[in-house]
Amino acid sequence: MKKYQLKNLDCASCASKIESSLAKLDEVKFVTVNFANATMTIDTGNLEKVKARIKEIEPEVVVEHIDQPKTLVSTSELAENKWTIIKAASGLLLLIAGLVFEEEIRNTPFHIAEFLVFGTAYLIVGWGVLSSAVKNIIRGQVFNEQFLMAIATLGAFAIHQMPEAVAVMLFYVTGELFQDIAVGRSRKSIKSLLEIRPDYANLKSNNEILKVSPDVVKVGELIIVRAGEKIPLDGTILEGTSFVDTAALTGESVLRRVKVTDDVMAGMINQSGLLTIKVNKVFGESSVSRILQLVENATSQKAETEKFITTFARYYTPIVVIGAFLVAILPPLIFSGQTFDEWIYRALVVLVISCPCALVISIPLGYFGGIGLASRKGILVKGSNFLDALTRITTVVFDKTGTLTKGEFKVSEVVTSNGFSKEEILEYAAYSEFNSNHPVAQSILEAYKNKIDTSKITQTEEISGHGIKAVVSGKAILAGNDKLLHKENIEHPVCQVDGTVIHVAIDRIYAGYIIISDRLKDDALEAIEKLKAKNIQTVMLTGDNKFAARAFAEKLGIDRFYPELLPEDKVNHIEQIIAENKKGKVAFVGDGINDAPVLARADVGIAMGALGSDAAIETADVVLMTDSPSKVALAIDVAKSTRNIVWQNIYFAMGVKLLFILLGVFGIATMWEAVFGDMGVALIAIFNALRILRK
Repeated sequence: MKKYQLKNLDCASCASKIESSLAKLDEVKFVTVNFANATMTIDTGNLEKVKARIKEIEPEVVVEHIDQPKTLVSTSELAENKWTIIKAASGLLLLIAGLVFEEEIRNTPFHIAEFLVFGTAYLIVGWGVLSSAVKNIIRGQVFNEQFLMAIATLGAFAIHQMPEAVAVMLFYVTGELFQDIAVGRSRKSIKSLLEIRPDYANLKSNNEILKVSPDVVKVGELIIVRAGEKIPLDGTILEGTSFVDTAALTGESVLRRVKVTDDVMAGMINQSGLLTIKVNKVFGESSVSRILQLVENATSQKAETEKFITTFARYYTPIVVIGAFLVAILPPLIFSGQTFDEWIYRALVVLVISCPCALVISIPLGYFGGIGLASRKGILVKGSNFLDALTRITTVVFDKTGTLTKGEFKVSEVVTSNGFSKEEILEYAAYSEFNSNHPVAQSILEAYKNKIDTSKITQTEEISGHGIKAVVSGKAILAGNDKLLHKENIEHPVCQVDGTVIHVAIDRIYAGYIIISDRLKDDALEAIEKLKAKNIQTVMLTGDNKFAARAFAEKLGIDRFYPELLPEDKVNHIEQIIAENKKGKVAFVGDGINDAPVLARADVGIAMGALGSDAAIETADVVLMTDSPSKVALAIDVAKSTRNIVWQNIYFAMGVKLLFILLGVFGIATMWEAVFGDMGVALIAIFNALRILRK
């Protein structure tokens, strides 16, 4: 799978045609064309055939390799479109001259002056449209906007409506100019989201500091980051302390303090001190690189609305052309007193109005704007289809540990039994949990504090969802939950204890239990309240016992909770919840690593607390780049704003076009109104789509 730049791709319908045509090639396994940033992602073994097919469809489009994201060049919009402006200005001057002296030039023999003035103006502004229409017809592509404009204006010339023919072509070209400027601005806004990519790294080599590309720095090498510079690669601080700005990655404006041994990520901005960083990942695997890929590729997953509009435009234009043809010939044939000149003119007005570019351009821009806005808020959405899915969520299911709670476990109490001491229980539990990376295990090791003599551990077996069996100093140790004790038939006086509990048995004698405490995240309560305000049901799945689970659920106001769940139990529960929510979507919010199966099974998988985690980015549909569960509600808000703007454009464009088509058929709308019905609506829809980027 490779990505290429499509230079000169300035037409949304052209992008759609290229994509659908390439998809039919046997040599192409996958292809998506992104009009918003003029790129093509394709899996093919025959690039030359792909280039040849693109050349057939759109001769002006050039396929270029993308070596690395290019720095934006600030170019004046006037300079970029100067030839179009010169042509439009020349045509306008000739049109004005023709209208001022219309009576005089019409009185010339055979209307020579009239044809000379208006014909010259028409060719100046419309030659590009006419040549494109002819080339497309030769290639068998008849029903497109160039064809519609060519037929409408040539028809106007044929019925001697020359000024209106020139005016329509002039306004069409001017509208295209403003459309190109609007699309260019949107592309610059989109690309500006990706400017978190570091431009260089200060590589420390043999007591020298070399300014190099981040791509050439290897794992283990040292880099220097001065105050005000972007951190170019993921790594660990070896020297220095500072405050870093993480807003580009997380959307959070609060500076974060970093010190020696702290991990930092590419894209953060060093605000104060000098940092020496040991690189942990090459640039291609760094968090910022993954984020850039995710944002750039997001529109390859198209929403159903986008797919519908593309298909709609394919059939809509031919239907309108056929309808206009019938409008031109049927009334004069059926009704007496009706002239062909009058009805041909009305049919030409309908043709001008019918171009669907307002929908084809503005809708993908609206979705891409929504994805861009979400990324600025620290929310990575993998595609516009997931934005649509977020708007239909009726139930949000949360994992507890690390999602609603901080996952910072501390041993708060040790309760003894059968004559064992607290020190013995803590020691044997620590030895049993020594090889585990689970936060609960780490909290026990932290509470034990003494050095572990690994020679004492002769056997360790982890039992998923239950705990650990180990042999320490010749003694058989069980350390786990109540289920483990029942599974091993260990007699114990207490089963249910509030909080996260590790029961310990030594040589099959119950020794006591350790209570592990965890704390809610600062915005956990706010997250649930915001979802409830949207009438979204909340559910919590956890492996904790029911007493601990109930305490957290009641504190947060969660609607339902399911305790004492194994990983496979969580999948079963999410499937049951999905089955119950037939009219809406179910989202699961987890840490993106331990909950991968549930994230994959949910309608929308939302990974949180996993900035830079490959597992989170690969598995989830939406990635929250901070530990903030309240951003679930924010993601839904962004999705709904995007959907509202997209449907505003659909209703507005369809409504105005239908109105003007009816006015054209009844002879009320002229060519002048038709131009607004086409290009005016397109521009309004595009600028409306761009509003989402400024929210």
